[in-house]
Order: sequence, then C-alpha cells, then structure tokens
Amino acid sequence: MVRDRAARRVGATTVTDAEQRIIDAWRRNGAPWIKAIDNGEIESRVRVTNQAITSAVLSRKPRTVLDIGCGEGWLARELVRHGVAVHGIDASPDLVQRARVAGGGRFDVVSHEMLARGALGECFDVCVCNFSLLGKDSVDDLVAASPRLLEPAGTLIVQTLHPLVACGDLPYADGWREGSWAGFSAEFTDAPPWYFRRLETWVSMFDAAGLRLVALHEPVHPVTGKPASLILVGERQGMIEACPPTAAGYTDV
Repeated sequence: MVRDRAARRVGATTVTDAEQRIIDAWRRNGAPWIKAIDNGEIESRVRVTNQAITSAVLSRKPRTVLDIGCGEGWLARELVRHGVAVHGIDASPDLVQRARVAGGGRFDVVSHEMLARGALGECFDVCVCNFSLLGKDSVDDLVAASPRLLEPAGTLIVQTLHPLVACGDLPYADGWREGSWAGFSAEFTDAPPWYFRRLETWVSMFDAAGLRLVALHEPVHPVTGKPASLILVGERQGMIEACPPTAAGYTDV
C-alpha cells in the first residue's frame, strides 16, 4: 500500500508523492496508451464501458461537455459526432497533442489540481470523468469544485472501477493501492498507484459537493457476468456560485 507521506507545493495545491507518481506515469506511458486505444486492446472498453459512458453522457442531452482526463480524445470525438461541443483536458502533453491532431474538440493541458483552482473559468452542461479519477486529494478537490464548473442543473458523470470487483482480496476499505499494467502490452512501465474508494465514499463525496445522485449504473461484462465499471451521475443542486474567475490560468507544459 502506498501512503501519502511526503508532499510538495504546486502553485496553491499540495501534491503528494503518490499523486505525482500518477501524473508521471501517464506522461511516460502516453505512446503505448495511444496504441492500445487505437488498436482496441482493452477488451472491457470495447465490449462494455466505452458505450456505457457515451450513453450516460448523451442521456443528459448536453450542448457542452468538459472531458476531464480526456487522454487521446476518443470520447470527445464520439460526442462531437452527436453534435456536442467538447473541451478536453489532460495533464499529459503527449496525449493532448494527439487529441489535437485527431481533432473533434478543444484540448488543453490542465491538471485536476489546476481545474479545481478555477483554471478554466467556464461552465458546461456535463463534466465527465472516464476512468480518470485515480488520486486522493486531487479527486476530493475536483469533485468538491465540480458544481462551479456546471451550468444550473448541470451534471457530473464519473465512470470508475467497480469497488466490489476492484477491491480484490484486500479489505474493503478506502486507501492507496499499487497499480498494475496486467493485461496490457510490455511497452507499459511503472504502473501508477491509485486510491480505492468504497461505493459509500463515492456517494458521500457527491452529496457533500452538492450533487444529487440521479443515476447509478453498473455495466455488466457479458462474459464474466461481473460489473465492468461503476457510473455515477450527479446533478448540480442549490445556489452554487458558478464559473469562478480564472485563478491562475493554464499553460501547455
């Protein structure tokens, strides 16, 4: 288990060793990830979860979407095909560059920490996080800040590993877990850690942020018969100040 022992400051945000390992790993593994997506190497995505997240977003009939952790941009391109205007952001410059080359939306290098601080200063009908919430503090801060990124009655949609399946043989308790590239090509190196959350924790995070949970989906893999993912759909509630002024801006790095 990885523990948050040391931390450093980035702007006004504390970044722990574990959180930085996540960012570094994705920056190192951008090329093999692009290849894996282009070649359809992730079987569960091809069979189940790609369509599940696309359907969840389109069910909200959005005009605008913020794709948080957009990677190489496949989801943005799919949503654009349905007439949605998409802004994709990711902490990996290589993945953002690939997304820009492929087209289908606006793409910028923006980390979760920068987004939570108000780096965009825009509002969207839907903010979507497709298997992109891996950290602890960065995710807590992002979910807490998400209502300010949403239009009135806007929606945060998160697809993540299903806690009951992802827990494995370890205790069902929140905490850091070592990552693995098992099932991926040998080109992937240095798997990043990730923060495990129980289902109750996810639901509580949405509630604390002022997001009313309006749907919870558990897409089932047709072969294994087990949940391939968990999708949470939370709608912005109440009088929340939206679209804060840009705090520090953002730059491509």
